[in-house]
Amino acid sequence: MSDSPWTDRIVGARMTVDQEFSSRIVDSQFSNQQWSLIMTATEFEIEDADDPDRARLVADTEQVEQIIPELENVPSGGMGAMGGPGAGGGNQNGSSGGVFDSIMGALGLGGDGGDDHAEKLRAAEKLTQEYAEKLQSHLESKGRWQSVRKAAAADD
Repeated sequence: MSDSPWTDRIVGARMTVDQEFSSRIVDSQFSNQQWSLIMTATEFEIEDADDPDRARLVADTEQVEQIIPELENVPSGGMGAMGGPGAGGGNQNGSSGGVFDSIMGALGLGGDGGDDHAEKLRAAEKLTQEYAEKLQSHLESKGRWQSVRKAAAADD
Protein backbone atom coordinates (compact mmCIF):
# COMPACT_ATOMS: atom_id res chain seq x y z
CA MET A 1 0.00 0.00 0.00
CA SER A 2 2.96 2.32 0.37
CA ASP A 3 2.66 3.58 -3.20
CA SER A 4 -1.03 4.44 -3.01
CA PRO A 5 -2.14 8.06 -3.44
CA TRP A 6 -3.49 8.45 0.10
CA THR A 7 0.01 7.97 1.51
CA ASP A 8 1.24 10.83 -0.65
CA ARG A 9 -1.26 13.06 1.17
CA ILE A 10 0.38 12.47 4.54
CA VAL A 11 4.06 13.04 3.72
CA GLY A 12 4.13 16.50 5.32
CA ALA A 13 2.20 15.27 8.35
CA ARG A 14 4.65 12.40 8.76
CA MET A 15 7.58 14.80 8.73
CA THR A 16 5.94 16.84 11.48
CA VAL A 17 5.09 13.77 13.55
CA ASP A 18 8.61 12.41 13.02
CA GLN A 19 9.99 15.54 14.69
CA GLU A 20 7.45 15.39 17.51
CA PHE A 21 8.05 11.66 18.01
CA SER A 22 11.84 11.95 18.18
CA SER A 23 11.80 12.41 21.95
CA ARG A 24 9.82 9.18 22.24
CA ILE A 25 12.52 7.37 20.25
CA VAL A 26 15.23 8.77 22.54
CA ASP A 27 13.33 7.27 25.49
CA SER A 28 12.96 3.89 23.75
CA GLN A 29 15.43 1.03 23.45
CA PHE A 30 16.08 1.94 19.80
CA SER A 31 18.58 4.37 18.36
CA ASN A 32 17.49 6.80 15.64
CA GLN A 33 19.20 4.58 13.06
CA GLN A 34 17.39 1.50 14.31
CA TRP A 35 14.08 3.37 14.31
CA SER A 36 14.70 4.43 10.71
CA LEU A 37 15.23 0.80 9.76
CA ILE A 38 12.04 -0.23 11.59
CA MET A 39 10.06 2.52 9.86
CA THR A 40 11.44 1.46 6.47
CA ALA A 41 9.98 -1.99 7.09
CA THR A 42 6.65 -0.59 8.33
CA GLU A 43 3.72 0.27 6.11
CA PHE A 44 0.64 2.15 7.20
CA GLU A 45 -2.92 1.15 6.44
CA ILE A 46 -6.28 2.61 7.26
CA GLU A 47 -8.52 -0.12 8.64
CA ASP A 48 -12.22 0.31 7.91
CA ALA A 49 -11.44 3.30 5.71
CA ASP A 50 -14.98 3.29 4.34
CA ASP A 51 -16.48 3.72 7.83
CA PRO A 52 -15.93 7.22 9.26
CA ASP A 53 -16.67 6.04 12.81
CA ARG A 54 -14.41 2.99 12.85
CA ALA A 55 -11.57 4.01 10.53
CA ARG A 56 -8.16 4.08 12.12
CA LEU A 57 -4.56 4.30 11.01
CA VAL A 58 -2.57 1.18 11.86
CA ALA A 59 1.04 0.15 11.47
CA ASP A 60 1.52 -2.95 9.34
CA THR A 61 4.64 -4.46 10.88
CA GLU A 62 4.59 -7.75 9.00
CA GLN A 63 8.00 -7.03 7.45
CA VAL A 64 9.60 -5.75 10.67
CA GLU A 65 10.37 -9.24 11.97
CA GLN A 66 12.71 -9.78 9.04
CA ILE A 67 14.88 -6.79 9.99
CA ILE A 68 15.04 -7.41 13.75
CA PRO A 69 18.32 -9.41 13.47
CA GLU A 70 19.82 -6.53 11.45
CA LEU A 71 19.14 -4.15 14.35
CA GLU A 72 22.08 -5.78 16.12
CA ASN A 73 24.36 -4.42 13.38
CA VAL A 74 23.09 -0.86 13.78
CA PRO A 75 24.43 1.30 16.61
CA SER A 76 22.03 1.34 19.53
CA GLY A 77 21.34 3.43 22.55
CA GLY A 78 22.11 7.03 23.28
CA MET A 79 25.76 8.05 23.21
CA GLY A 80 26.93 4.61 22.01
CA ALA A 81 25.38 5.34 18.64
CA MET A 82 27.77 8.25 18.24
CA GLY A 83 30.97 6.32 18.85
CA GLY A 84 31.01 3.75 16.07
CA PRO A 85 31.85 0.06 16.44
CA GLY A 86 32.48 -1.08 19.98
CA ALA A 87 31.14 2.09 21.57
CA GLY A 88 27.59 0.79 21.82
CA GLY A 89 28.43 -1.58 24.63
CA GLY A 90 27.90 -4.85 22.72
CA ASN A 91 25.00 -7.11 23.44
CA GLN A 92 24.05 -8.44 26.81
CA ASN A 93 25.15 -12.05 26.39
CA GLY A 94 28.81 -11.15 25.88
CA SER A 95 29.00 -12.00 22.20
CA SER A 96 30.33 -9.69 19.53
CA GLY A 97 26.98 -8.92 17.91
CA GLY A 98 28.21 -9.83 14.42
CA VAL A 99 26.38 -11.43 11.52
CA PHE A 100 26.82 -14.92 12.97
CA ASP A 101 25.32 -13.85 16.28
CA SER A 102 22.43 -12.15 14.46
CA ILE A 103 21.67 -15.32 12.52
CA MET A 104 21.97 -17.48 15.63
CA GLY A 105 19.73 -15.09 17.53
CA ALA A 106 17.15 -15.06 14.74
CA LEU A 107 17.10 -18.85 14.90
CA GLY A 108 16.74 -18.74 18.66
CA LEU A 109 20.10 -20.47 19.16
CA GLY A 110 22.20 -17.74 20.73
CA GLY A 111 21.68 -17.71 24.49
CA ASP A 112 18.77 -15.35 25.07
CA GLY A 113 18.76 -14.30 21.39
CA GLY A 114 15.31 -15.77 20.73
CA ASP A 115 13.84 -13.94 23.70
CA ASP A 116 15.69 -10.78 22.74
CA HIS A 117 14.37 -11.07 19.17
CA ALA A 118 10.78 -11.46 20.37
CA GLU A 119 11.15 -8.62 22.87
CA LYS A 120 12.56 -6.27 20.23
CA LEU A 121 9.78 -7.20 17.83
CA ARG A 122 7.13 -6.50 20.47
CA ALA A 123 8.78 -3.17 21.31
CA ALA A 124 8.99 -2.21 17.63
CA GLU A 125 5.35 -3.15 17.02
CA LYS A 126 4.21 -1.18 20.06
CA LEU A 127 6.23 1.88 19.09
CA THR A 128 5.10 1.87 15.45
CA GLN A 129 1.46 1.62 16.51
CA GLU A 130 2.00 4.48 18.95
CA TYR A 131 3.43 6.45 16.03
CA ALA A 132 0.40 5.58 13.87
CA GLU A 133 -1.96 6.82 16.60
CA LYS A 134 0.00 10.06 16.93
CA LEU A 135 -0.08 10.51 13.15
CA GLN A 136 -3.84 9.97 13.02
CA SER A 137 -4.32 12.38 15.92
CA HIS A 138 -2.20 14.96 14.09
CA LEU A 139 -4.25 14.54 10.90
CA GLU A 140 -7.47 14.89 12.90
CA SER A 141 -6.25 18.03 14.65
CA LYS A 142 -5.40 19.59 11.27
CA GLY A 143 -8.79 18.66 9.79
CA ARG A 144 -7.21 16.32 7.24
CA TRP A 145 -8.17 12.89 8.57
CA GLN A 146 -11.48 12.58 6.71
CA SER A 147 -9.98 13.44 3.31
CA VAL A 148 -7.13 10.98 3.85
CA ARG A 149 -9.58 8.31 5.04
CA LYS A 150 -11.78 8.85 1.96
CA ALA A 151 -8.76 8.63 -0.34
CA ALA A 152 -7.74 5.35 1.31
CA ALA A 153 -11.28 4.00 0.93
CA ALA A 154 -11.20 4.92 -2.77
CA ASP A 155 -7.88 3.05 -3.16
CA ASP A 156 -9.34 -0.21 -1.82
